[in-house]
Amino acid sequence: MASLHSLGTKAAALGLSLLSGCGGNPAVERVTLPPGTPFSAVTDSMVAHRVVTSRRIFKLLARLRGVDRSVQAGIYEFEPGVSLWRVLDVLASGRGVTLKFTVPEGLTIADVAALAATRLGLPEDSVLDAARDGASATALLGFKVPSYEGFLRPETYSLPLGMRSGELIRVMAEGFKAGWRPGWDARLDSIGMSRLQLVTLASIVEGEARADDERETIAGVYHNRLRIGMALQADPTVQYAIALATGARKTRLYKKDYQYPSPYNTYLHPGLPPGPVNSPSHRSLEASLYPAKAPFLYFVAGPDGRHVFSRTYPEHLRNVARMRRLTPAPPAR
Repeated sequence: MASLHSLGTKAAALGLSLLSGCGGNPAVERVTLPPGTPFSAVTDSMVAHRVVTSRRIFKLLARLRGVDRSVQAGIYEFEPGVSLWRVLDVLASGRGVTLKFTVPEGLTIADVAALAATRLGLPEDSVLDAARDGASATALLGFKVPSYEGFLRPETYSLPLGMRSGELIRVMAEGFKAGWRPGWDARLDSIGMSRLQLVTLASIVEGEARADDERETIAGVYHNRLRIGMALQADPTVQYAIALATGARKTRLYKKDYQYPSPYNTYLHPGLPPGPVNSPSHRSLEASLYPAKAPFLYFVAGPDGRHVFSRTYPEHLRNVARMRRLTPAPPAR
């Protein structure tokens, strides 16, 4: 009878340890488990970080649940007093520490690299090198591109701690692929554009649009210009050309800037530039695929960010003059 009582006491103690706090860690503990870590080393690490107090009970329960053969590598955080059952749940599921990384629409790869350096602690140069790898981008996307510029999907990502630069770029580019709709390819055929050309045009629309409802009209202007062989004369391409060469983006362009020598400068070179000038939003992609059927060839931005559209150059000049009267003059240069 005494032995039965003893067994019952041990079983009760085991059950209590499974459900209640099992470690003595006074604060959140971060544990790193590299790929291929044997379970004995996992146990040692858990005990060393005071997440687990009893090696024997931890290993026994892990063996009973089969977790000793299915621990996922990763970086984990454990709250004070976490139960054994919960510890094993986390290790088996691979739910390690993740970081939220939000990439807004309209960023260049240089912007993404700077953001990744600030938010993820990745070396900026390393992210830039990975994003500029045209051979890797071409292989992943399945069509020839100069770099990953334009193909890093704007999105909020949950990323594992310790992700490398190349992995980040691949995840974002895979996001672009996942967001591509099958019906878009048929539409590209009907408007006579390739994926690269579409994303390039959409990036210009992204750079121009401030009001969401104007995207289709802006895209329509550029489609009209392309159709008749007229220079696009898009400011975002000049800003990109300057940033590409100097590392600094100009928010306001001056007359001399429009002569900046670059194949991306659409004031100097007709047609689309060699590639995208930012990563466009889903809305800009759709607007470029399905532009408004409007007769406009020109537009100018007003002080509120909205645009005034016109059919003829004389009409455009009148609109420019009117907008200048409404907009404070820039400082003299």
